[in-house]
Amino acid sequence: MTEQRILIVSHGHPDHSKGGAEVAAYNLFKEYERRGLDTVFLARTDQASHGGSAFSTINSEKEILFHTHMSDFFLFQSGCKKHVWQEFRALLQRYRPTVVHFHHYIHMGLELVREVRNTLPDTRIVMTLHEYLAICANNGQMVKPGKQMKLCYKSSPADCGRCFPERSTADFFLREKYIKSIFNLVDKFVSPSHFLVDRYKDWGIPEEKLIMIENGQPEVERPAARPLGEGEKRGRFAFFGQINPFKGVDVLLEAFKLLPDEVREEVHLDIHGANLEGQTEEFQEKIHDLLEELGDLVTLHGSYESHEIGKLMEQADWVIIPSVWWENSPMVIQEAFNHGRPLIGSDIGGMVEKITDGINGYNFRHGNSNSLKSAITKAHERAVDWEFISKGITSPLSINDCAEKHLEAY
Repeated sequence: MTEQRILIVSHGHPDHSKGGAEVAAYNLFKEYERRGLDTVFLARTDQASHGGSAFSTINSEKEILFHTHMSDFFLFQSGCKKHVWQEFRALLQRYRPTVVHFHHYIHMGLELVREVRNTLPDTRIVMTLHEYLAICANNGQMVKPGKQMKLCYKSSPADCGRCFPERSTADFFLREKYIKSIFNLVDKFVSPSHFLVDRYKDWGIPEEKLIMIENGQPEVERPAARPLGEGEKRGRFAFFGQINPFKGVDVLLEAFKLLPDEVREEVHLDIHGANLEGQTEEFQEKIHDLLEELGDLVTLHGSYESHEIGKLMEQADWVIIPSVWWENSPMVIQEAFNHGRPLIGSDIGGMVEKITDGINGYNFRHGNSNSLKSAITKAHERAVDWEFISKGITSPLSINDCAEKHLEAY
């Protein structure tokens, strides 16, 4: 049997970009490396190249930064074709991987998939799907454009044309045909949730090409419950992740605004989130106005490093995921369960698939600050529930088992 050589391609390196997909890809690479497998991690970066080269290394010669970009976010086409048919092709010819695992294609271009198939016809191509970009041109969120954040249940060229009137139905028809022509070259698609599997199956990817593998977590010693002062309740809530309109931070802040005075006196919200400064002025102003109204009830901490998650989770009683879009499998769910912290999450997508009301957390009506307020109040008042739920949390898939499942898929 030929020894496997694995190339993992990610749209970012966690040293530069803190998204869950980047962390999941890198964790897999480090586990393969720990096992002694011949593995290279290729991560796209928007940093300026050094000396005009498309590649540079970071941490080790096995971790390569790919200095490239996309010019067409509608068709996911590379902004530098030479990087595809020259530099990337040369890397494939030099390393000759038996498996290329794409953990994304955004910011790099779908042409990379075709280049693998053209350059190394026998190499197995695996792609992890992290959201619905191929299906939905609205940032892959499957949410109708506009302030109401109305969920989209199924795409079609005609419906997409109504969402984006500057483009024709034919544009969306051809977009779908083009993306599917690339996806036809992929041997296996991996999804971290059954919900996303079903969405792509409905869209037209053959069921036999789809497999669900949860994002793996490093094995950690589960921290004890946060020590309480005399008469104190479980009122420390936390949010982890990006701050943007899809993550529902505004819904979360509005829910805290609605809390009765007697509850407000006994709770606190810690927001560990990044990229607020990259959002529209209107959204930034909305968030800052809510923070100002809430005063000491909320603390905005900013971004955090992956290695800090354990200590930050220890300081929380509950973790809240208020996303208003069909989250696939946000990494924070596994991180919270890994550290024994119950979740309060929106009742849609991969969130409700993984958070069972009354068993390992609470659900609330997505986008509804009043419903979230009720869940927060219930979580704060029912100390017995916290003990029951926290003890009932099942440890998530370990990175070791995750790697094993991926090797089977390869």
